[in-house]
Amino acid sequence: MSRTGVSRTDPNPSAESWRWPESEWRRHVDAVRAGRRLLPDRWPGGARVAVALSFDPDHETIPLRDGETSPGRLAQGEYGARAGAPRILELLARHGVPATFFMPAVSALLHPEEARAYTRDGHELAVHGWIHERNTLLGRQDEKELVSRALRTLTDLTGRRPVGIRTPSWDFSDSTLHTILELGFAYDSSLMADDEPYEILAEGRPTGLVEIPVDWIRDDAPYFTMDRYGSVRPHSRPRDVLEIWTDEFDAAYREGGVFQLTLHPHVIGHRSRMAVLRELLDHIAAHPGVWYATHAELAEAARTALRPESPEHTP
Repeated sequence: MSRTGVSRTDPNPSAESWRWPESEWRRHVDAVRAGRRLLPDRWPGGARVAVALSFDPDHETIPLRDGETSPGRLAQGEYGARAGAPRILELLARHGVPATFFMPAVSALLHPEEARAYTRDGHELAVHGWIHERNTLLGRQDEKELVSRALRTLTDLTGRRPVGIRTPSWDFSDSTLHTILELGFAYDSSLMADDEPYEILAEGRPTGLVEIPVDWIRDDAPYFTMDRYGSVRPHSRPRDVLEIWTDEFDAAYREGGVFQLTLHPHVIGHRSRMAVLRELLDHIAAHPGVWYATHAELAEAARTALRPESPEHTP
């Protein structure tokens, strides 16, 4: 597969940015920008806070993306499918909580019954790339082909066309936004410009695309990831992370906003980490007025703020 074109997100740009004229740095900043914050007048059922849990069943696609095929590396991913995902589904069922699963298509092809179980159990299945590729390194046509292929694969496996996407790298290339809009997705969940949903702007123009923002502090991977041959080592006690996530929820509850969380079955699915996820759900359940939503449901609720009659609406 060719890798044509250079993204503005190239980690080693050759240009000396301090030499850029104002028009240049403004062009980069304005390419993809946060527009209006999309908080509805009230959450469904008069709830005080929206809780949107998400899981990325990457499984074996992380090593496969990098061409790593050792049984040891693949087994780390397989753990997510064999042990993590069943525990997660059981916990969600016990609490009656819906979630969104952003699944790479290759992961879904390796574990088709798992992909079907998500939708069968009332959860949302959404696009997360083909093989967890680094989309910011791809040319426009390659990126569009992989997203399109992933969309077709998940649709064929489950009989339901996904409406949401999360880029594998939590980033946009120069062509990602165009691809998302062209393929008709209702929302994205890859960017980090706010705590609450917002409308994405393209070069200052409203797109109608809802962004459900993520953040590394609400992701299990930075706290618990392990790379045997690199410098990455787990550095957090699970209950220290629980305290961070609890504080995030409590603040969202006070403000009447959104608590969004990103987890991975091969990371959070271990016994000692599932213990803190159970405690977190127990803590949330102790609060009245909680609306548990899939990301698609949250995006639909947020979209009500895009009504033409809204005084902040920009044609």
